[in-house]
Amino acid sequence: MKRSSYCGCVKETNIGEEITVCGWVHSHRNHGGVIFIDLRDREGILQIIFQPEKKNIFKSAENLHNEYVISVKGLVKKRPKGTLNSNIATGNVELVATELEILNTSSHLPFEISNYTDTCEELRLKYRYLDLRRPQFQKNFITRHKISQEIRKFFNENGFLEIETPFLTNSTPEGARDFLIPSRLNHGSFFALPQSPQLFKQILMVSGFDKYYQFAKCFRDEDLRADRQLEFTQIDIEMSFVNEDDIMNITEKMLVKVFKKILNIDINTPFERISYTNAILNYGSDKPDTRFEMKIKDFSKELKNSKFTIFSSIINRGGVVRGLCIPKCAVYSHTEINELTKFACKYGANGLAWMKITNTGAKSNIVKYFKEEELKKIIHKFNAKSGDLIIFIADEEKIVIQCLGALRLKIGKENNLIDKNKFNFLWVVDFPLMEWNEEENKWQSLHHPFTAPKNEDFITKENIKTAKARAYDIILNGTELGGGSIRIHKNIIQKKIFDILNVSEKYSIKKFEFLLNALTYGAPPHGGLALGFDRLCTLILKENSIREVIAFPKTQKTIDPLSNAPTSVSDKQIKELGIYISNLKSNDGLKKIT
Repeated sequence: MKRSSYCGCVKETNIGEEITVCGWVHSHRNHGGVIFIDLRDREGILQIIFQPEKKNIFKSAENLHNEYVISVKGLVKKRPKGTLNSNIATGNVELVATELEILNTSSHLPFEISNYTDTCEELRLKYRYLDLRRPQFQKNFITRHKISQEIRKFFNENGFLEIETPFLTNSTPEGARDFLIPSRLNHGSFFALPQSPQLFKQILMVSGFDKYYQFAKCFRDEDLRADRQLEFTQIDIEMSFVNEDDIMNITEKMLVKVFKKILNIDINTPFERISYTNAILNYGSDKPDTRFEMKIKDFSKELKNSKFTIFSSIINRGGVVRGLCIPKCAVYSHTEINELTKFACKYGANGLAWMKITNTGAKSNIVKYFKEEELKKIIHKFNAKSGDLIIFIADEEKIVIQCLGALRLKIGKENNLIDKNKFNFLWVVDFPLMEWNEEENKWQSLHHPFTAPKNEDFITKENIKTAKARAYDIILNGTELGGGSIRIHKNIIQKKIFDILNVSEKYSIKKFEFLLNALTYGAPPHGGLALGFDRLCTLILKENSIREVIAFPKTQKTIDPLSNAPTSVSDKQIKELGIYISNLKSNDGLKKIT
């Protein structure tokens, strides 16, 4: 028998047709001598009926179990009145079987194949081939495929060329640790897997390919969390003879098309643009979630001379006092406020102050230390109403930003202030060009060292603290979807940036010689953007982790339970690479290498 239709594609227009379907037994029921099978494939579920008068196939159907692989030929009929199922696309039809072939059996399942499994993630990943059979996962990866096709179609229609860049390249400092690959033919030398195609896409611009895109695999050896994996996919674009607006506009148009095609949602453009400074000040984050208001307010000026010395002393030492107004939460108990305080302390705060707003004004154990005028300014600045709760953090600015940014998101989620059906896009712009690394006592690029400064003629070590970058991040619902910049296209400016970063000429030549040389051969002005493809799919599908949209992800311990990677290798393989590992216990019985 040859399959003529997917299970989930059988419709009322097929009634009266003889078709053949193949798939997995999703469920098995025997009702009064008639056997009902829900047969599942990637497109959905179809109900199959085996009637007792067809003795041969009925007997075979009695032996079916969940996840058996079968092929069934039969006649499509309309379901009898009262048996329609509105929960599935094929709920108005069924297939009356005339032939059955069991293609394979299945062992006892380690967990149920359904959308309602509460199986632990490590077990799911160990049996990923079963986990991926779940209807929700089938939907996720079909949607991921459709998103990628729409993106490719958009860029192809807009004159972009899809060009691949290499996986085996040179190790360069880009923020995270590189994955290193020892060279068998050049002992002591290593390739590195790319953290991004950054240098190569710039080389493509120098080469005259003025519109490039790629679904690029990237690799970063870093600790994992919900939105990170050791290997991930980014939508990489680069363009020549453009400015920031050109790149933002093409990105917005692409996303508008994707959301319309995939979700039938109209996304308004242009996206809002927020400066880095205002994002940090108002939201405590450079990736603000604007689906709810609740902005952070600063009271350092108003309370500089306050008699509440905890605040005034911190302000006069160079710290800040900032707060949040939580709507309709004056009913918080002391226990609930203490929980907020403990949460803030995890981010470095020494404590949390609060006021409850009532019809007669502010109430708390600290109100007595404030002048009436100060209290009025606080209430007015927040536009606080009776029933609201105001909380304050006073400390050095970095700690206050971290605490209030985290508190804002926690409170927003716990109090259902976030509309989960919204898709709020925005751009964060006007980033600092560099940031000071206190641990290493030096300046480092906020994005990467190839980002162009806003005023390249006035970049010196003396004014680098205030220098702005021609960089931009695109944010969706509080998640950094991607980022990019206008690049440095002049050799002399790139060398100046390396000098400010204390990158020696010898080191820069060793790591970036091919780029520095390329910039001397008529490199055009250019810029680009990289969007996290896994993150985009996660947000569109409203999943909580990118592991739900990656076919074979690693756990948070950077392990693949399916293949047991990473594993040890034989001593012979290690010796061929010219590598010597101390205290390595051999798995193949060979002598330990020391």
